[in-house]
Amino acid sequence: MTLGTFVLIFFGIFIFLIVWIVVIYNRLVSYKNIFKNDFSQIDVQLNRRYDLIPNIVEAAKAYLTHEKETLDAVISARNAAASAMKAAKRDPSNTQAMQSLIATESALGGAMLNFNALTEAYPDLKANETIAQLQEELTSTENRIAFARQRYNDDVMNYNTQRQLFPDVLIANMFNFAEAIYFELSNPKQAKPVRISF
Repeated sequence: MTLGTFVLIFFGIFIFLIVWIVVIYNRLVSYKNIFKNDFSQIDVQLNRRYDLIPNIVEAAKAYLTHEKETLDAVISARNAAASAMKAAKRDPSNTQAMQSLIATESALGGAMLNFNALTEAYPDLKANETIAQLQEELTSTENRIAFARQRYNDDVMNYNTQRQLFPDVLIANMFNFAEAIYFELSNPKQAKPVRISF
């Protein structure tokens, strides 16, 4: 084998490796961008819910005058979740930010479940037209959140699976494609589309 042939073979292998790395890298970027886009849909729906919650609490205050602690807990949980959402929105692949969001969303869900249970004892509250309209909007938003979360989790699974396959795992580790975490709530009641009833 001549030196020229050896150089051509070496150059061909080098070009093949570069193309192979680029293809795998681009595939991983594509999968990552898909779940990040899914997260932006969750962001839209969660922000809609964060805007609705103070309105529904404010409308219910007249009827729940002796339940200030519950109302304050809902608003406090809403504010914590909205703050965690801002951090997670910057980078949904950041494990700590996502874990913080999941924890605050679980706390908010628990506060809303307590709020809903409390309102069952107030028939006048159930009959209020403003409350009924807000309740319908909140129910619709909760359903959208559940569907957006499911899509996000499906695409996180696809990304995580792709980054674990050989030879993609080599490139994923080389370029720090970290494992993404699922958006799963700790309370199973919160993971389903919710029907809020007054």
